[in-house]
Amino acid sequence: MAGETEITVVGNLTGDPELRYFQSGDAVANLTVANNPRYFDRKTGQWQDGQSVFLRCNIFRQLAEHAAESLTRGMRVIVQGRLRQRSFETKEGEKRTVVELEVDAIGPDLRYATAQVAKVTRAQAPAPEAGPWDAAPVPAGVGAGAEEAPF
Repeated sequence: MAGETEITVVGNLTGDPELRYFQSGDAVANLTVANNPRYFDRKTGQWQDGQSVFLRCNIFRQLAEHAAESLTRGMRVIVQGRLRQRSFETKEGEKRTVVELEVDAIGPDLRYATAQVAKVTRAQAPAPEAGPWDAAPVPAGVGAGAEEAPF
């Protein structure tokens, strides 16, 4: 969607992905990525730790199952997705707002690890979701062989 805030984060998983299923059968995995920046301080000749950032991530459908099967606590990962802001009320009645990452792609950072990739075959891949345009009838005069669309 145009105008969405897309980001890429490189960091370590703070725990194993938590895999759950909705009543519809769709999978969702939740995980947290910690980014711990370090920089070299030339004055002291020492490495310094910057402020850590912890980003909660939500992964859906087959990607969630793949992440839960492949990734574990401590792994360095590369995560790409869209920022989402969500508001809710706690049991005590306090209003809270959180920013989370809705993940589009995730994988291990191969700078510090190796990976064996097992490609999902087409028979294993889910069918694409139907959009509202899939069931709409084609108006007369539109499509193959039409000289001009009526609009």
